[in-house]
Amino acid sequence: MTYSIRNAIPEDQQEALALLPALSDFNVPEYRNPDDTWHGDAKLLKQFFAGTIPETDVLVAIDGHSAILGVAVYTLRKELLSGEPSAHLEVLAVSGDSRRQGIGNALINATESAAKIKGAQSITLHVFANNTRARSLYQSTGYNEELLRCYKPL
Repeated sequence: MTYSIRNAIPEDQQEALALLPALSDFNVPEYRNPDDTWHGDAKLLKQFFAGTIPETDVLVAIDGHSAILGVAVYTLRKELLSGEPSAHLEVLAVSGDSRRQGIGNALINATESAAKIKGAQSITLHVFANNTRARSLYQSTGYNEELLRCYKPL
């Protein structure tokens, strides 16, 4: 599959938003609403395309016909413990038909390069413990599972 990575443009908004439900394409814990895994990200994307959050950037993977195959969203922020300049990978979504083609890996690499150019010294992300597909991808690209977040519904 031939694809390229570029910065998102306003015309990408609808296709990028359409990929977000893929974020719940795993065994979401039964006490969680699958839509909650991506609705906040949809709001973030809309803010990005409205130009209201300059610390956030969006990259897209496109095929030869400019169809969006994947999207990565990252935000520049201080690292949680050290306070050093960092980035947080907010979203990584690849369309179902385009998975296992190297697109997720390419989007991660492009995101890391872009964040580094903007001064980030590290990058973080959140992933559900039982999202084994995503965890495998992140581990294969050098991410360490460092913190464990616990949750209990009351």
